[in-house]
Amino acid sequence: MNSEFINLTLDNIDNEHLCCIIRTKKNHPGVEAKREWLKDRLPNGHVFRKLNEKSTVFVEYAPLEQAWVPIEGDNYYYIYCLWVLGGYRKKGYGRSLMEYVINDAKKNKKSGICMLASQKQKAWLSDQGFAKKFGFVTVDTTNNGYELLAKSFDGTTPKFMENAKKEEIDSKELTIYYDMQCPYVYQTINFVKEYCTLHNLDVNLIKVDTLEKAKNLPCVFNNFAVFYKGGFQTVNLLDINTLKRILNK
Repeated sequence: MNSEFINLTLDNIDNEHLCCIIRTKKNHPGVEAKREWLKDRLPNGHVFRKLNEKSTVFVEYAPLEQAWVPIEGDNYYYIYCLWVLGGYRKKGYGRSLMEYVINDAKKNKKSGICMLASQKQKAWLSDQGFAKKFGFVTVDTTNNGYELLAKSFDGTTPKFMENAKKEEIDSKELTIYYDMQCPYVYQTINFVKEYCTLHNLDVNLIKVDTLEKAKNLPCVFNNFAVFYKGGFQTVNLLDINTLKRILNK
């Protein structure tokens, strides 16, 4: 099965499908933003491994020290995404991808692997139940139900940085922290801009464009985080119903 997969490199990334859910014959600005984001990450050990066809079958991970998330730990990998969708499910692809990450971590003498999860599965986070089948366990939590899962090889564990547990900001207006790790972020940000303009709402959109900014965020983060009235709301990308629900609080 390994021969069916390829890893993105600076040599092939311009010609490869990036796997995510967006389906379009024309270049999609969100996909191209993701492609450029990846080009900057690949030299720092970032891995994007995918089925060698146009499908949503892939895993994306990076050394935790270089991962754009407010999590700290020595010598870990961080999994951003592991997705297998549609007719590709239940064919062993997810297992193959997870086993690749585990074997890669062991080959590179990593202390373990970690990923963001929550007490109640979030739509935009990878399947935590699947990860737990491979020995991932909860090693840290936040007050509003987010969890850090880890599979340790040496008994050490990563943790959320203290700033990530703050979950408060001074601003009371709708505030969104985002980066371009996910192709859907681009269109979500545009949707929020349009909605807030139409309804005369103040919104503060903060692009997380450096590793330092990501490590110092006031909440958990995978690629998106929403605050309203000073309080952290979600890491899920917003649709119209979710946005209205948050604004009605």
